[in-house]
Amino acid sequence: MKILKSLAMATAVSTLALAAQAETKIGMITTLSGGGAGLGVDVRDGFMLAIEAAGRDDIEVVIEDDQRKPESAVQIADRMIQSEKVDILTGIIWSNLAMAVVPAATAQDVFYLSPNAGPSVLAGKRCHKNYFNVAWQNDNLHEAAGAYANDADLKNSFILAPNYPAGKDALTGYKRMYGGELAGEIYTKLGQTDYAAEIAQIRASGADSVYFFLPGGMGISFLKQYADSGVDLPVVGPAFSFDQGILQAVGAAALGIKNTSQWNKDIDNAANAAFVADFQEKYGRLPSLYASQGFDTANLILSALDKAEVSDQDAFRAALKAAEFDSVRGDFKFGDNHHPVQNIYVREVIQEGDVFTNKIIATGLSNHADAYASECNM
Repeated sequence: MKILKSLAMATAVSTLALAAQAETKIGMITTLSGGGAGLGVDVRDGFMLAIEAAGRDDIEVVIEDDQRKPESAVQIADRMIQSEKVDILTGIIWSNLAMAVVPAATAQDVFYLSPNAGPSVLAGKRCHKNYFNVAWQNDNLHEAAGAYANDADLKNSFILAPNYPAGKDALTGYKRMYGGELAGEIYTKLGQTDYAAEIAQIRASGADSVYFFLPGGMGISFLKQYADSGVDLPVVGPAFSFDQGILQAVGAAALGIKNTSQWNKDIDNAANAAFVADFQEKYGRLPSLYASQGFDTANLILSALDKAEVSDQDAFRAALKAAEFDSVRGDFKFGDNHHPVQNIYVREVIQEGDVFTNKIIATGLSNHADAYASECNM
């Protein structure tokens, strides 16, 4: 799929001034088919909402489906860099795909801006001056969940996640903040849909709570099966397990569950209110955190292009690091390793009319930076 540059000319309004006259080509590699397609669709739609609203005629976005396959992502990235001559890459959802693509891309002097995947090694020892993560480092939302579990007096959690880099970062993050015991810790197959064996282990474990990270279709399958199992232990998770798409598929079984996120639709600032309204008007659904991350990533790029051309890499990199854009999260800043320093909230699943959604009930961690920044030598 290819999105051609907008035909609308930018207005004379200063916020849309075309400081960079040379055309910029952005390559988006994301998951648009299979079990994780909802995540990639939301990142794409949030990103393109911002690009189209800017009305610029100097940007071209090329979008391709990685099918959640590392080999496909690598092939697409190679073609985009070598044949399409993209200046910027973005879009990858899954951390194993990011690890396959990002180091090679940045080594070829291409900027990579992550709207989602945040592997720990890319925040630490393998950080790179041309790599920026606009979402979070993988551990962050799970760290906030561990802190919440302490506040909720949960003392014996059973924890599970898929066996891939983000899954390992997830449970590492939870354990970093969680002060209780573990009734069990298991890694499931990436893309798994049958969790009968895992739920049987939970039932027999003596746990007082369950913490799980299962994004996309995995989370839908687990939550439905867990609700049907009769196991009534309280559940905690990151937003990835309770995002807008998952909630509509799971329904009332998710009501009351606490989860952690750096974003929600009720964050009170003008940029967020406009984003939620515009996204819902254009696409006919509420945005998820993935859509918010795509939207922020595009607006960060636009803000940097207002200051510098991508060909002037030092100036463009400095403009990205400055992050002078209106984030849907409110104040936005990068740490020295180009990962966000931000608030992470505790949300509760609620119902508004016929729609299942989340509301913020507390701030889990304030101005939180990732644990790997000290390992980055930039």
